[in-house]
Amino acid sequence: MVRKPARSDVKAAASTRKPNMREAILAAAEELFSTYGFNAVSVRDIAQAAGANPGSVTYHFRTKDGLLLEIYRRHCGPMNRRRSELLAAARRVRDLQDRLEAIVRAYVLPAFTSGSDLAGGGTRFTRLRAIMSAEGNEVVRKIIAQTFDDTSHAFIDAIHESLPHIPRTDLVWRSHFLLGALYYTLVTPERVSRLSRGSADGTDAGHAIEELVRATVAALQAAPLDEGAPRKIPAANPGRVVT
Repeated sequence: MVRKPARSDVKAAASTRKPNMREAILAAAEELFSTYGFNAVSVRDIAQAAGANPGSVTYHFRTKDGLLLEIYRRHCGPMNRRRSELLAAARRVRDLQDRLEAIVRAYVLPAFTSGSDLAGGGTRFTRLRAIMSAEGNEVVRKIIAQTFDDTSHAFIDAIHESLPHIPRTDLVWRSHFLLGALYYTLVTPERVSRLSRGSADGTDAGHAIEELVRATVAALQAAPLDEGAPRKIPAANPGRVVT
C-alpha cells in the first residue's frame, strides 16, 4: 500500500523548490507522485511542498489531473518528438536486420535522455510512470493513452513492416515487455551491479541501451506462438530429487 506523505517529507521537498511558482508546483508534484503515487497525494500536499497555497495549484492547473497531464506533457513531448525523428530515419535503413535494430534503438535511446535538463532528470519521471501504471486509476490511464498511444502504434507498425511474418498481436506483447524492461533498467540500475558482483555497471547508460536493444531484437524475432504447440514442462518424477 502506498503510504501518505509525511509532513517532514513535504517540508523537505519545499526547501528545494525554485522561485517560479508554476515550476515549483510542477517539481513538487512530480517528486511527490513519483514517491507516493497519484492517489495518496493531495493538492494541499503539493501546495505545501511547493511553498504555495492550494489556490495557486488550481489557478495554474485547475485540478490535480491537469497537473499530472502537464508533467507528462513536459517530459513526453520532447521524448516523443525525438522518437519520431529517429523512427523516420530508422525506416529508411535498407537492410531489414539493421532497420529493426535502428527502430528499437529509436524507442529506447530517448528514454535515457528525456528530462535530463529538468529537476530530477529522467529517472524520477520513469519511476513516476511505473507507479502511475501500477495504480490503475482511470484518469491516469487516459493520460497515459493520450500521451503514448500514437507513438506506440507507429513503432509497432514499423516493427511489423520489418517482421511481416509475425502477427502484430505477438509484436504488441513483445513491445509491452520492452516497456517493462526499460522501466526497471532506468529505476534500479544498481541491481545489475549487485547481481553481476561488480563486473557490470548498471549506471552505464550506453551499455544498458545496447543490451536492451540486443535482447529486444532477439525477442521480437522469436517464432510466433502459433507455429507450434508451446513446450510443456515435464512433470517432476516423485522418486527423483530436483536440484
